[in-house]
Amino acid sequence: MPIAKGEPWGEPSALPADGVVARTDAQARAAVERARRSGAPVPVLGLLGGDLCRTVGGRGDLGRLRTADAVTLPIDVGSVLLDGVQHWFVAHLVVRGRTWWRGRVIAVMNAQWIGSWDVAPRSHPNDGLLDVFDGDLSLDDRIKARSRLRTGTHVPHPGIRQQRTGAVQFELDRPATAWLDGERIGPVRRISARVEVDGARCVV
Repeated sequence: MPIAKGEPWGEPSALPADGVVARTDAQARAAVERARRSGAPVPVLGLLGGDLCRTVGGRGDLGRLRTADAVTLPIDVGSVLLDGVQHWFVAHLVVRGRTWWRGRVIAVMNAQWIGSWDVAPRSHPNDGLLDVFDGDLSLDDRIKARSRLRTGTHVPHPGIRQQRTGAVQFELDRPATAWLDGERIGPVRRISARVEVDGARCVV
């Protein structure tokens, strides 16, 4: 169940022997995808790095994951059809052109961060929602927004459409490149994303 305001989140519990240690969002996503495609249970993810790890307060301490000091948290997972091909993501989906500086940019966030950018200040990876940002700003506005991304003050902005939703769809006028958890997937035009509530568990 999604986290409710004021309720505790997670419980003390060490990473199990069959858990998967992930040092990046891409490694965590790969573990989720392997499980989903094979029909196996998603393994518990021991997070040591990446944007999801930062969002949930991970310390990057491998030794801690195997001790009673570790905390196990339920997290949502993003499920997305890219031109009809199924994929999953744990932190974010980004769709853009060859550069951040031109063209439409779409970010579908399960985590709060993309690197040092506080893209989704209100995002929580177990609230049952995806935070969606969609904009095509002028160069001047992009420069201003980029300077504010580190503090999460780039929004609200009249040129950036925002929504918090369980599912979202896009059909682009021309192909743009999709990135899942920092990995380039390729050019796409049709995007259909939804949240899988409590789709995985992580340990930090």
